[in-house]
Amino acid sequence: MVPTTKEAQRAELHKTIWRIANDLRGSVDGWDFKSYVLGMLFYRFISENLTAYVNAGERAAGDADFDYPEMRDDDAQIAMRGIVEEKGFFIFPSELFSNVRERASRDQNLNETLERVFKNIEASAVGTDSEDDLKGLFDDLDVNSSKLGPTVAKRNEKLVKLLDAIGDLPLGNFGDNTIDLFGDAYEYLMGMYASQAGKSGGEYYTPQEVSELLARVTVVGRTSVNKVYDPACGSGSLLLKFAKVLGKNNVRQGFFGQEINLTTFNLARINMFLHDINFEKFNLAHGDTLTDPAHWDDQPFEAIVSNPPYSIKWDGDANPLLINDERYSPAGVLAPKSKADLAFTMHILSWLAVNGTAAIVEFPGVLYRGGAERKIRKYLIDNNYVDAVIQLPPDLFFGTTIATCIIVLKKSKTDNAVLFIDASAEFTRMGNKNKLTDAHQAKILDAFTTRAEADHFTRLVANEELAANDYNIAVSSYVEAEDTREAVDITALNAEIARIVARQAELRTQIDAIVADLEGAE
Repeated sequence: MVPTTKEAQRAELHKTIWRIANDLRGSVDGWDFKSYVLGMLFYRFISENLTAYVNAGERAAGDADFDYPEMRDDDAQIAMRGIVEEKGFFIFPSELFSNVRERASRDQNLNETLERVFKNIEASAVGTDSEDDLKGLFDDLDVNSSKLGPTVAKRNEKLVKLLDAIGDLPLGNFGDNTIDLFGDAYEYLMGMYASQAGKSGGEYYTPQEVSELLARVTVVGRTSVNKVYDPACGSGSLLLKFAKVLGKNNVRQGFFGQEINLTTFNLARINMFLHDINFEKFNLAHGDTLTDPAHWDDQPFEAIVSNPPYSIKWDGDANPLLINDERYSPAGVLAPKSKADLAFTMHILSWLAVNGTAAIVEFPGVLYRGGAERKIRKYLIDNNYVDAVIQLPPDLFFGTTIATCIIVLKKSKTDNAVLFIDASAEFTRMGNKNKLTDAHQAKILDAFTTRAEADHFTRLVANEELAANDYNIAVSSYVEAEDTREAVDITALNAEIARIVARQAELRTQIDAIVADLEGAE
């Protein structure tokens, strides 16, 4: 039976994907093998993407039977330059996924064929505007790795299975809603790999529902933004939520981000393509945002979201240049060398547009720790930059069970207070993790939007009160937790105790009488 609803289709696709990923894995660790599965999915996507683009053009020009995969490479090369300008890459017809797959089982040099194809795709962008977006995208799909097998024949055998498995995924006709399906398949795979990878998975992947909440918080009251930014973008899932929440065309100047891990940086760029964000609409950079930020010329940003790594080490005051960096100098102090959390926060604030909003997932310690972190909080509160602090439930993220929080920053607030939201109970247990359902997200978002107070859930606190409390901004310090213990009626309890005592005395008298009778009978 074929699934009829979109959700049923998606569920069926997910089941198929995970079965394939597990069948293919064999001796290769799942975390390592993700690069093969995800890379091959990307290869299929850009092949079908290019085929659909060329076919549409030729058929519109009058050739109703035209099909790009059947075209000769020499003939296709004539249009290469124009295609690269439009799509950012070029693939010869003979090197399209479908054609390579069809020949794969007969190709004794399949590993060399794939290596050449990947190099040619990257080379097609050299010297063009898309070069940086394509460069190194296939580096993690090593077709000659011993992880695939001890011999070339064994490796090729695995590659044939990989091509067939990815080719068999039920992704429909590309011209339909395939783009959603490719992107959804990719996100699902990354989420599953991240859950299996534990801590390392959590470093590159933010759960979908948390990503969506962050994006929605930053665009309350907006239908579009100039551009969106994530300074620690991981696999790009957070940035891509804006395409869902606003529509990709309503992110007018595109998606910007930076990632320090090279493999994860490659995943993020692939993720952009798979969600049909073309090369000219994203600008992702590889490197250390805190010491070598890549987007000086692109800031400020109207929407910034981030889930930076928690309490990692950074140069801090060991680098004498940083205290004069315009991103950090306003606070008069640098985040501790052992805890970079608030360095990310200061960087984000610096690059936030005057009319913008930033939502940052933070380790809870930054809300109350002393020393340099207290001084940075003082700067943020005294200058009225903190709009809200949202306490999230525990066990939402891969690799950690801690209850994180969201700090929302604005440069143009309408009051001198911070809204505290205790959303620690807003979750549903699913599998081995807690989840924010749509209803939970809606409740949090409504509280954030209205800034209304509600017992045990929200409280609006004046900046003066925060200063008086030593700039502690932990939600639990301001929102009183609800006492869920059963109320006890003391009067009724005392009456019950008196009744039990009286009954106990009565029983004791009866027992004494029975004992006396027994002794008399002797």
